[in-house]
Amino acid sequence: MVKAANSRGDDPGTPPRTRILVVGGGYVGMYTALGLQRKLRSGEAEITVVTPEPYMTYQPFLPEAAAGAISPRHVVIPLRRVLDRCRIVIGEARSIDHAKRTATVTTLATAEEGTGGIEIEYDELVLAPGSVSRTLPVPGLADYGIGFKTVEEAIGLRNHVIEQMDIASSTRDPAIRDAALTFVFVGGGFAGVEALGELEDMARYAARYYHNVKPEDMKWVLVEASDRILPEVGTEMGVYTVRELRSRNIDVRLETRLESCENRVAVLSDGSRFPTRTIVWTAGVKPHPVLQASDLPKNERGRLSCTSFLTVEGVEHAWAAGDAAAVPDITAAEPGSFCAPNAQHAVRQAKQLSDNLVAALRGELLTEYAHKYVGSVASLGLHKGVALLYGRKLKGYPAWFMHRAYHLSRVPTFNRKMRVLAEWTLAGLFKREIVSLGSLEHPRAEFELAAGGGHRHHPPRPTPDPPQDKQG
Repeated sequence: MVKAANSRGDDPGTPPRTRILVVGGGYVGMYTALGLQRKLRSGEAEITVVTPEPYMTYQPFLPEAAAGAISPRHVVIPLRRVLDRCRIVIGEARSIDHAKRTATVTTLATAEEGTGGIEIEYDELVLAPGSVSRTLPVPGLADYGIGFKTVEEAIGLRNHVIEQMDIASSTRDPAIRDAALTFVFVGGGFAGVEALGELEDMARYAARYYHNVKPEDMKWVLVEASDRILPEVGTEMGVYTVRELRSRNIDVRLETRLESCENRVAVLSDGSRFPTRTIVWTAGVKPHPVLQASDLPKNERGRLSCTSFLTVEGVEHAWAAGDAAAVPDITAAEPGSFCAPNAQHAVRQAKQLSDNLVAALRGELLTEYAHKYVGSVASLGLHKGVALLYGRKLKGYPAWFMHRAYHLSRVPTFNRKMRVLAEWTLAGLFKREIVSLGSLEHPRAEFELAAGGGHRHHPPRPTPDPPQDKQG
């Protein structure tokens, strides 16, 4: 175990600077660190941000990145450029001992050196590691499932969908063709519905360039365990979304669960079976595992128990917000309610957290986090969407336009706003991109082929069971 160096003052005559450790580089981590570096005076504190990736991903744009409307590099914000007054450590926080004010972090360097993790000491802790995908023990899910939480997953899924169309276009086996053109999405929240809507739209457009693949040949299935989808936009707009998706021949299965996807056959709780090569899992998230490796108080769902001031309950010098924190919603009609783990709350909580942390360092009063939920917007593909804003219901083109306008205003940095706007403008003037760059996932394949002097070898493909009982 190695201790990381931490400055406690420029010389013996100056008071030690407060060491602030921010765990996580997502919405809360980046916006909190950004607020701190703007509000703190020079020399007042040193800020260290520990994050597994050197960028923050603006997740609402992942569906459009998957559909090719936005370049992947414009969905992410480089932390070193934005947080130029912070120390950025690319690594994973493995455990936190708040009693000793230390965090154990593993980096790429420590993995290479074989020295184990490093200890980073701090005076104030901001815990914002976010969440990870919540999976269930579904047979075959770990082998064949695809997530949709990162930009790598979004681009990988885009490449995968186009490659399946290529397979279907070139195979002579009808069973392989049917499985390649069947796409199953599990989860009716924002991630699942928007990813399905954008990718179906993209694949339908791409089909015009295939001589033997038509949009009606493809089967898109949305599986949702509850009795409705997109609960955030209200019951009426949720019903409209189901109707809109079904009008595009998308098979929406409510009150249905995925029970197995072994051998690339999706088996649903209603008895349906779909041979498929694509299982997209977006059925919820859970708190980051580092919370369990800390001595901080947690609630029954594994989230940090927090106060409305965004401090960790019953603990000094610890702060939290976002997906990892159970923050009381003091604006809710029902007492005991907590803020939903979404981006809208995360960004606003981060601003309040940075304000409160600066106030605490200067001995000033803290302010409670209070935010009235103004509504939600969702894209269902090009020129299609739903929205519930300030009680007003929007659908179709107006909702899609509102979705783009809202998220363009929220994506960090002027640089990214202009690049995204430029891409949308060019996309409106020219044809959509239908190129798959799946080879990017294996950049050394061509060189290995040349060096080995042989043919490209692909792993054996599992043989799907024969189709049975496709009706719901």
